Amino acid sequence: MHLLTETWLKDAVLPSILVIVFIETGLLFPILPGDSLLFTGGLLAALENPPVSIWVLVPATIVVAFAGDQCAYWIGRTIGPALFQKEDSRFFKKRYVTQTHAFFEKHGPKTVVLARFVPIVRTFMPVLAGASVMNYRRFVTFDIVGALLWGGGVTVLGYFLGNIAFIRDHIEAIFLLIVFVSILPGITAVAKKLLNNRAPDEALTASSETTR
Repeated sequence: MHLLTETWLKDAVLPSILVIVFIETGLLFPILPGDSLLFTGGLLAALENPPVSIWVLVPATIVVAFAGDQCAYWIGRTIGPALFQKEDSRFFKKRYVTQTHAFFEKHGPKTVVLARFVPIVRTFMPVLAGASVMNYRRFVTFDIVGALLWGGGVTVLGYFLGNIAFIRDHIEAIFLLIVFVSILPGITAVAKKLLNNRAPDEALTASSETTR
């Protein structure tokens, strides 16, 4: 009985990982532990008697991660036209969708890849890409890159570095730091633009007060 239970649990490892990855990336369920799950999967594959082979886990994870994003993209693509037809309200403006489209046209490739490593963001990024009608060929191209780096990279990282306690215990924080450093130039540019736009307004206000 014990042997049967152990065998069943081992057989369930791969399907469980793949199902959770697909739900998180494709079915708008952002609270699942994607990064730590893949890292743990790689760690399990490195055991002496692994429940799953790393040679099976890595390609399977990459394929499912890619498939999940494709599903989410087409969910967004389906609801996108309805958003364009929706009347403006207190919390929704049509320009939000237009601005999102412009963002993905300009920054889409980098966003598609980096979003993979940010919890919650990786769930909604492909939906927004679809809703904003990001060019599908570009989306697919960089989504493949993202699936390879995230689905394959994190799993392999767990396989080789899973026994290092610091990395194992801080894997998500490490990824967030890497993403932050990657987008820091963009944040700096936006901050400078906001400050430059604010300066003329402050000067105009000061001039008006002086005139009074």
